[in-house]
Order: sequence, then structure tokens, then C-alpha cells
Amino acid sequence: MNKEKRVSRRDAIGLGLSAFAAAQLPARAQDAASGGPKIWLDMDQAALDDAYNQRIYAPNIDRVLAQHRYMNAQASVQLEAPERIAYGEAQIEGLDLYRTNGSNAPTLVFFHGGTWRNNTSDQYAYIAEPYVRNGANVIVPDFAAVHEIEGGLEVLVDQVRRSVAWAFEHAADFGGDPSRIHVLGHSSGGHLAGAVLTTDWSGDYGLPNHVVCGGVCVSGMFDLEPVRLSWRNSYLHLDDASVQALSPQRHLDHLYAPAVLVYGSSETPEFQRQSRDFAAAARAAGKQVEVVMADSFNHFEIQSTAANPYGPVGRAAFTQMGLSAG
Repeated sequence: MNKEKRVSRRDAIGLGLSAFAAAQLPARAQDAASGGPKIWLDMDQAALDDAYNQRIYAPNIDRVLAQHRYMNAQASVQLEAPERIAYGEAQIEGLDLYRTNGSNAPTLVFFHGGTWRNNTSDQYAYIAEPYVRNGANVIVPDFAAVHEIEGGLEVLVDQVRRSVAWAFEHAADFGGDPSRIHVLGHSSGGHLAGAVLTTDWSGDYGLPNHVVCGGVCVSGMFDLEPVRLSWRNSYLHLDDASVQALSPQRHLDHLYAPAVLVYGSSETPEFQRQSRDFAAAARAAGKQVEVVMADSFNHFEIQSTAANPYGPVGRAAFTQMGLSAG
């Protein structure tokens, strides 16, 4: 598919999106071309740093995150407590498993955002709830905080890949269909979802290449070179080799499943460009990819829609997984 879908905020709200998410439109940050030496494209260092700082483009962030906490508290009451299961040996290598009713159900593995440094699985029951209610198992893995470990981002990428390998190998044990494993990730979790989608499963993990049958990457980063040039490298410590190894866009030969790229029109210019460029590169490589641009959603508002089957993210995931909202 070569046409980018455009979903308006009005359409999303009309389909049931929380009025809270529409309460305030984001302000624009500084113009990208601000006069200093160009570091990346037309951006100087300050503009590039701003383009990888989502808060600057989301003046309502505190309200949106408060709403996420409220949604999570509500979902935690509605859902049965998840099973906590180890997918690896490190203390952090555990996952929350939310089971749906029935057997041979699809499974969604969700990777949270937080600059690869923050947040934990128990904050995302609200993402799991609509999928569980409508016939899918949901897995939310924990993974290391990149600034607290040796080995850097490569460790996190391996951890999330192993969490998906665990889901594939144990699907029958928890009522899942191993041929229907999907991934969803937001922000830095969008990068991790992209890394999972471009895994060399047979070469690196001894598994079939079609471990994952589809993925939705929301506001992710798929070529890490501009990230390396930005303020984020103060804790990521990326170099040329790690940029090459950990950039999903550079491993499209291992993209075996269809992908949907979702971003908001009120996000930073780089978070918008990253999704568009990944999609363009994937299409050029003959891969099945779709782009959804959601009008007037900022980086944090777009995450809210993952919990709504009628919002831009939820609709993409439900459609890909073959779920119907009840």
C-alpha cells in the first residue's frame, strides 16, 4: 500500500476516542532552522535536540499522563491480575501475561516507551484491557533501563526479542496461537517493536523467521543516526557500529511481517519523519507497510489511542489482528 492514511482528530473522537485526549492541542516548538551549524538535515544542535524531546511539542503532557494513570487504575480493577512469568534469568526479565477467554487466540506483545530508561509493565493494564476483552492475550514485558546496565541498547533489544520468543514457544500453554503473535510499541517501544519485526529469527534465535505475524509501531525511531547526534546519546552511548546493528531501517531484509506505522501530526518533526522514512524504505524493499498519520495528536495523546479500538492506533492493531470491538 503506497498511500498514507490520514485520520482526523474529529473522526477519532466521533468513533469513541476519549474527550480528554482532545482537550488541548500542542504548541509548536522552535523552527527547525534556527541558525547554528547544521547537524542533521536542516537542524542545528538545539533544533535537533528539541526534535528528540517530545515534551517540547506536548504542553499538555502532565494532563495526558495523569489520564493514563487513571485509565490504568480502572483497567486494573476490570482485569484479572496478570500472571508474572520470567522470560530470562535477570531479575528484570519478567513479563505480565493477561489471558483472554478461549484457546488459539492471537497474542499482542506490547513494548512501552520511556526513552529506554523509564516505566514498567504494571503501568500498562489499560493498554491490555480492550484486547483481552475482545479475544486476544496480551503480554507486557519488562526490560532493563539502558542507563543502568552494561551493554547498552543492544541488551534491551535482545531482551524484547527473547520475550517474543518466549511467547512463540509457550503460546499453546496460555491459550495462544503461535502463528498469530503481533507486536505493538510506542516511542522508544516503537523502536523496540521495529527491532523485533526486523529480527533474524532463524540465524540468531534458531526459530522460524515468521515468529511475528504483524506489528504496529507508534511514533518510533527506526534509524538511530540522528538519535546518536542528539542529546539522547549522553545516556545511549551509541557509535557507528551500534547504530548499524540496532536501527530497524537498516535490516529490512529481515522484515517478514506486515507493519503499520502510526504517528501524530503534532509530534516533533523527527518523530514524524522517522515513520515516513521507515515506510518509504520498506516499500522500496518490497515489504508490506502502511502509514497512518493522525491529525493533531501529539506524542503522548497518540499513545492513549492504543487503548481504544476506534482510535488511530487501536483501530490499526485490531484490524491487523482480526479483532472486532464488542
